[in-house]
Amino acid sequence: MRENVRSLSDRPPLPHLTWSPAFGSAPDTCCHSAAGPAQAPPLLPPHTCYHSLARTLVLSLTRVLSQQKAPLPPPDTLPAACYRPMDAALLLALGLLAQIKSDKQQLGSVIYSIQGPGVDEEPRGVFSIDKFTGKVSLNAMLDREKTDRFRLRAFALDLGGATLEEPTDLEIVVVDQNDNRPVFRQEVFTGRVLEGAVPGTYVTRAEATDADDPETDNAALRYSILEQGGPQLFSIDPLTGEIRTVQVGLDREVVAVYNLTLQVADMSGDGLTATASAIITLEDINDNAPEFTGDQFFMEAAEAVSGVDVGRLEVEDRDLPGSPNWAARFTILEGDPDGQFTIRTDPRTNEGVLSVVKPLDYESREWYDLKVAVQNEAPLQAAAPRAERGQARVSVQVRDVNEAPVFQENPLRTSLAEGAAPGTPVATFSARDPDTQQLQRLSYSKDYDPEDWLQVDGATGRVQTQRVLSPSSPFLKDGWYRAIILARDDASPPSTATGTLSIEILEVNDHAPELSPPWGSLCSTPDRGSGLLLGATDEDLPPHGAPFHFQLSPRVPELARNWSLSQVNVSHARLRPKLRVPEGLHRLSLLLQDSGQPPQQREQPLNVTVCRCGQDGACLPGAAALRAGGAGISLGALVIMLASVILLLLLALLVALLARFRQQSWDKRLLHGLQDDLRDNILNYDEQGGGEEDQDAYDIDQLRHPAELAAFGAPLGRPPLRRDAPFGRARPQVTRALPTSPADIADFINDGLEAADCDPSVPPYDTALIYDYEGDGSLAGTLSSILSSLDDEDQDYSCLREWGPRFSRLADLYGPP
Repeated sequence: MRENVRSLSDRPPLPHLTWSPAFGSAPDTCCHSAAGPAQAPPLLPPHTCYHSLARTLVLSLTRVLSQQKAPLPPPDTLPAACYRPMDAALLLALGLLAQIKSDKQQLGSVIYSIQGPGVDEEPRGVFSIDKFTGKVSLNAMLDREKTDRFRLRAFALDLGGATLEEPTDLEIVVVDQNDNRPVFRQEVFTGRVLEGAVPGTYVTRAEATDADDPETDNAALRYSILEQGGPQLFSIDPLTGEIRTVQVGLDREVVAVYNLTLQVADMSGDGLTATASAIITLEDINDNAPEFTGDQFFMEAAEAVSGVDVGRLEVEDRDLPGSPNWAARFTILEGDPDGQFTIRTDPRTNEGVLSVVKPLDYESREWYDLKVAVQNEAPLQAAAPRAERGQARVSVQVRDVNEAPVFQENPLRTSLAEGAAPGTPVATFSARDPDTQQLQRLSYSKDYDPEDWLQVDGATGRVQTQRVLSPSSPFLKDGWYRAIILARDDASPPSTATGTLSIEILEVNDHAPELSPPWGSLCSTPDRGSGLLLGATDEDLPPHGAPFHFQLSPRVPELARNWSLSQVNVSHARLRPKLRVPEGLHRLSLLLQDSGQPPQQREQPLNVTVCRCGQDGACLPGAAALRAGGAGISLGALVIMLASVILLLLLALLVALLARFRQQSWDKRLLHGLQDDLRDNILNYDEQGGGEEDQDAYDIDQLRHPAELAAFGAPLGRPPLRRDAPFGRARPQVTRALPTSPADIADFINDGLEAADCDPSVPPYDTALIYDYEGDGSLAGTLSSILSSLDDEDQDYSCLREWGPRFSRLADLYGPP
């Protein structure tokens, strides 16, 4: 099969081209026509010539003839049988791409067809072939960025459909044109570099892409910087796009951010272009030392206080605020040997705050002259200039104030024997006034003494006891009693100091041990039972208690012949019979002694019930009654107890008779003394019961002159129960002390009211009450209604004189003259 190429120019049609099927020709051999090189006008430049290998036709096409890198040379200067690129639009207009011709049959007896991408595969309809002439035509525009080549297969059949020759390959290569601009990967590139960086320091890299063929100049990109906004401090590599510094002098304090305008162009810099921005930020370094705003600062601080701020030290630093290159750190070099001052940094203002950490004393030092230095947290760069004001003087004047007294020893610990008598000296808890330049006097008082045990001399601070402290006081904690003493000066305003007085109550051996319990039982024979285990207790605390020493009384020598006593531990001993002793109650006498200094001892009786025991050492049932009967109470003791009970009953009867006699005599004297009393009395109506016939009046003198009534010795008595109270729920009335002065009457009444409210024997105050019948025959008549008269001008009050001397005053006030 022969493959012919038809001219697409204005030249006359070319002779048919016969593609050589040989495989041994040189790769650079161009296509020639059958008529020879002289008769083949050139159509393609040398770089688009292809050799037909393996029966393949390669065709180069272009889309934009005007975007060629250089103008085409005249056709006569091109090599023979080569073809220049043609515009794809022109090829599309002409329609003819190539022509396939078979050598097996004459023209018109062969049917041609092609298959592959662009024909019957996507993209469909790009190419077509005339089935009789074998001419291949272009039907659509080509785009190399979508499809850079098409591989087709051509077929030659006879009119009957039989294959005349083997299919041949037809490969169409789309030659790239510069129809795509380069594109930066991002619109803004960012980079950071330290200020003062040396030339050649890498900053960032700009990247761009081009959709054209990377194997051609259409995608050969070149980078450049169009604008820097100042000195040429940065450069960009035209091939890689790397941005680097080119000069010294990058100073963040002068320019902190640089904005660069970048450009990229294809065709090695002569083609299409695109632009982007690069923002370069200078990172701060510590190239500026902090400096004080002044050479000297003056401040004032009060004495006797700590943890307060005195003043601020202002500094300046040109480095980045908030960074370690800017943060200041202050140091006191001189003038503070005792460490009474400190300087901290305010993180917001970078100022130094001078504070007092130990109280100052005006009496010992009135001025402080401090030498202070400042530096950054980050080390200063070696090339940075030194600060001119890196040090400053700070003068602090101490202000005198009234200081509180100071106890010489606080807390003060001392000891005192328990049971100390009133007036026993405890300690002298004195203080001193630190204000030596002010004449002041100190006074002492108690602030906390829960048992009211101590007495403090207000002038000297001498402490002594004023009563005996109970050993069982709840304020004794582990043998220590704590009190708080105050010392106050007489300045205006006064200052007070608080001192703690801790008193250790020393245990005194003032109690002898006691048997616990002082009775028991054991077997009558020594070989039965384990004996009687005896214990002892002592109210004293160690070391005045155990170990205890148990001993049979030496006053009764026969006890040692019949009984043995052995120590078990520090607080117990065991009693055993030496011989068989008779059953029954035996009264022994033991001598107990503690380990205190000096030791205390006591002779105590021990009632031992001796019983008959079994093999297991337990008393037999027959001996239980004997053991119960001998519980340690003798006949003489029983007689004494009965006599005591009878005597107590007689005394109670005598006291009851005497109280009744005194009550009657007191009532008579009281009624006699109240006959001429014209003051109002309070009538007890028992919740409105009894009416006017109930004249058991309550004398107001009990509130006005309780002391005089108390002198009579008359009991207050028990108020009667309310008639509506539940039966049998009366609660005994608690005897209350009469008020000793008129000022206590209010408290007396309130206490009585509270007792009445809390009395469970009566219903609540809001319960419906049942009142008794008031009776009839009252001389006073019925009270008129409030609405019966608008005034009292027609009332006759002369009858009040008939009611007795108590109403005479009302009759004089409201009755006729």
